[in-house]
Amino acid sequence: MVFNSIEYLIFLPLVVLLYYLIPHRYRWFMLLAASCLFYMWFVPKYILILLVTIVIDYSAGLLMERDADSPKKKKTWMVISVVSTLSVLFVFKYLGFVNDNFVKLCQSLGLNVRTSVNLILPIGLSFHTFQSMSYVIEVYRGHQKAERHFGYYALYVMFFPQLVTGPIERPGNLLRQLHEEKRFDGHNLVRGLRLILFGFFIKMVVADNLGACVDAVYEHPEQYNAWSVWLAMVFYSFQIYGDFFGYSTIALGSALLMGYEISDNFRSPYLSKNIGEFWHRWHISLSTWFRDYVYIPMGGSRVKFGRWAYNIMVVFVLSGLWHGANWTFLLWGFAHGLLHILEKVLYKAAGTAEDGRHRFRWCFQLLGMARTFLLVTLFWVFFRATDIGHIKTIFTAAFTQFGEGQPLAVDPKLWAFLALFIVSDFVLKDRRFDRWCDHVPVVLRWLLYAVLVFCTIVFSSVNNFPFIYFQF
Repeated sequence: MVFNSIEYLIFLPLVVLLYYLIPHRYRWFMLLAASCLFYMWFVPKYILILLVTIVIDYSAGLLMERDADSPKKKKTWMVISVVSTLSVLFVFKYLGFVNDNFVKLCQSLGLNVRTSVNLILPIGLSFHTFQSMSYVIEVYRGHQKAERHFGYYALYVMFFPQLVTGPIERPGNLLRQLHEEKRFDGHNLVRGLRLILFGFFIKMVVADNLGACVDAVYEHPEQYNAWSVWLAMVFYSFQIYGDFFGYSTIALGSALLMGYEISDNFRSPYLSKNIGEFWHRWHISLSTWFRDYVYIPMGGSRVKFGRWAYNIMVVFVLSGLWHGANWTFLLWGFAHGLLHILEKVLYKAAGTAEDGRHRFRWCFQLLGMARTFLLVTLFWVFFRATDIGHIKTIFTAAFTQFGEGQPLAVDPKLWAFLALFIVSDFVLKDRRFDRWCDHVPVVLRWLLYAVLVFCTIVFSSVNNFPFIYFQF
């Protein structure tokens, strides 16, 4: 089941209504059943894979707590759990990639090897794998008590608003809330509906309409002039942001209808002045996951520069690999890591990253935003391209076809939708839409609701684009 579907518009109100009608002690079961139905709407049999990881990590938590006085045993259970969970992820997401490259390597050496692996990647596998691992690691570190109620733990992993594309929740936030008795709160209901409406507009009006233009150019970049290719690259930057931000916003709103506060995943990332700030604002739940469970344990920034640079590259390459089993994603992660290191070197050479006393500070901030957006846009080509050859074709067209090729036809209304989205990013920045609305005059607020509803109903893309991050 996807958020932008009639089924979800029926499913969500029914779940919320049942949630407040039944006693607290039965709510976990209702939510777990609803989450199972939500997930099984895609491919029913893949819930068995999810069940395997849930059983492994739930058992590991109990065993680690039982053997808390034996560090060796405790670590053994943690390692078994993490390795088992990652093995499931490897088989379904990376085994085909490894096999294909092994076959190519053998053939280049003159060996006649022909094997194939054709497994469909379960939706959201990377997300709930990392969410399960965060629980196991937190229990191992002693920051989280092992959950003894299997139903509550299963619900923590399968909570339907953020099950398939995050945000990746920590047990200290979501698992704790699942145990709390939530009472109906009219303000939470209003805030949740605001977020859902805003998310629908961003996804269905902005991202999906941009997607039609992006797909046209990326499918045949050699047919378009350079300006159109550049325009498609910029459009993709806003498409992937709007697509993922829209999903996350609907997820926040859906959870809030029942009183659950899940993590913000975006804070106006394209207003960042450098790549480091970008990753503090983009896909925050994944960035902080790698920070807490990979970067800091490796030494973080408390080491010499060479080791720090190595830590950064490991984190960014792993982040690229997390997004997909393709060399393009590895290049994307490597490019971001390299840029982050180069910025650190340049800032160190300059003595400071930003001179707060400069009278033209705002001008340098705008230049920093423009530079960061340009570089991130170029890197998105690695992310969007199907393979290395496709990357070469796109950049060749972008830098050589200035006097040849057809122009990209863009509906004038799309410029208005994109402008509204960009303006909203500047207006909101570090604030969330639902909270910002609390301080807007009533007349203006309802006028905005009307505009968002009208646009979502009338101007939603005729193509029902799947959420981009479903593939991860």
